Amino acid sequence: MMDAYALTAREQLTCGLHVHVGIESDEEGVAIMDRIRIWLPVLTALSANSPFWNGADSGYASYRTQAWSRWPTAGPPEILGSAASYRALIRGLLDSGVPLDEGMMYFDVRLSRKHPTIEVRVADVCLEAADTVVLAGLVRALVETAATDWRMNKLPAPTSAALLRMAAWRASQSGTNGTLLHPLTDHPEPAGRVIEALLDHVRPVLAAYGDLPGVQAGLERIRERGTGERRQRDVFDRTGHLAQVAVDAARITTRPQSTRGRFLDRIQDAGA
Repeated sequence: MMDAYALTAREQLTCGLHVHVGIESDEEGVAIMDRIRIWLPVLTALSANSPFWNGADSGYASYRTQAWSRWPTAGPPEILGSAASYRALIRGLLDSGVPLDEGMMYFDVRLSRKHPTIEVRVADVCLEAADTVVLAGLVRALVETAATDWRMNKLPAPTSAALLRMAAWRASQSGTNGTLLHPLTDHPEPAGRVIEALLDHVRPVLAAYGDLPGVQAGLERIRERGTGERRQRDVFDRTGHLAQVAVDAARITTRPQSTRGRFLDRIQDAGA
């Protein structure tokens, strides 16, 4: 990979949060891909936690998204319609000689090669474990909502991959701080309104799973305090040192297990 992709590969010092949700078949999985793709930029915004790059403020809430987008197969797929079309897409990309193997199909959402799951791959690693729980709950609800829509013969939104790239760029640039492209209108709207639209979209499934109180409370916390991006910048503004940003992040992620456990238990209890 280093030989083939040179600087792109050497600068891929990024970490991402991948969420897997079980599916019954590849056919169901592709139907889900077609229906959740418009909502994935909102997940990028909710997880934004990479404002700094190579020792400087990047000007983005999630610069990981920008760095990752350099890979030739990264980004949103077009609507595929069937598992056969998905496999044909992969064969065509491999035949081009650009990806080295099937493992380099770096779509925003894809069928797992190793597990009977669909894999959502757009999120930064969250600074707070509790935010990861919220993201996982949203992804599971998105998948189940999409599967239900497919079984009811509801067609996916015909949004192009080109427009979804605009939505992903906006989410990467501003996170939850400014505007996002609304998945149902393709127009910029305040981030809070778009996040509320996502919650409304999956609300029935969250309620059915018992996850609604916990996810709703978690989203409200993110909207009030911001994502990890805001805390990183606040620490840097206060101290003037990126080393202190790293130290602060380490403190958060190495809290005593009992403290983290109580925090996550409260979320789980709220969703029980």
